[in-house]
Amino acid sequence: MIWLLLIASYLIGSIPTALIVGKLLFGIDIRDHGSKNPGATNTLRVLGKTSAIIVVIVDVGKGALAASLPLILNLDAEPLYFGLIAVVGHCFPVFAGFRGGKAIATTAGTLAVANFPLAVIAFATFFLVIFLTKYVFLGSISVGLSLLIYSLISTNVNYQLIFVLFTLFLLYLHRSNIRNLILGIEPKINDKNLINDRIPPKGGGIKM
Repeated sequence: MIWLLLIASYLIGSIPTALIVGKLLFGIDIRDHGSKNPGATNTLRVLGKTSAIIVVIVDVGKGALAASLPLILNLDAEPLYFGLIAVVGHCFPVFAGFRGGKAIATTAGTLAVANFPLAVIAFATFFLVIFLTKYVFLGSISVGLSLLIYSLISTNVNYQLIFVLFTLFLLYLHRSNIRNLILGIEPKINDKNLINDRIPPKGGGIKM
């Protein structure tokens, strides 16, 4: 049963929300535009606020649903593990050629179910780092670092190894952003040139 639920968690995570929204509403593959990442941030950049909200809600829901599976079935298993498998599915989705997003929204849903105080700590750090630096990818990496630091100083959380691996995973996922920052070409969230990446909806409707 556990293995079936882990597979189910991966498949839930593999639902390529941004890719689906881009194809249905705009007739594009979002992985060919903007930062080429099929996640909420690039959805905002390329498709607009409404599409980004849809992507965030569904991607958070994927992590929450996967983490809830052992609770729904009353199994003696750690919800965090199932949610993190969904995060892996989100980043390497079988339904989208293993080209997925960068973990953050699905991680939020996972932590909201598995350990809500950790979710508050991680995403307070996420938004604070973005506010201070204007770089979304630094906020994303800070999620892993904040979880790791908290697990090291808290006697109530024993996820140190998992969060070390998760932080390394985030660094790997954001390697292109780190390279761009070193080269001086990583855009900040308030870069006015990002509007040039916006694409109108299919059929010329109202911009989203």
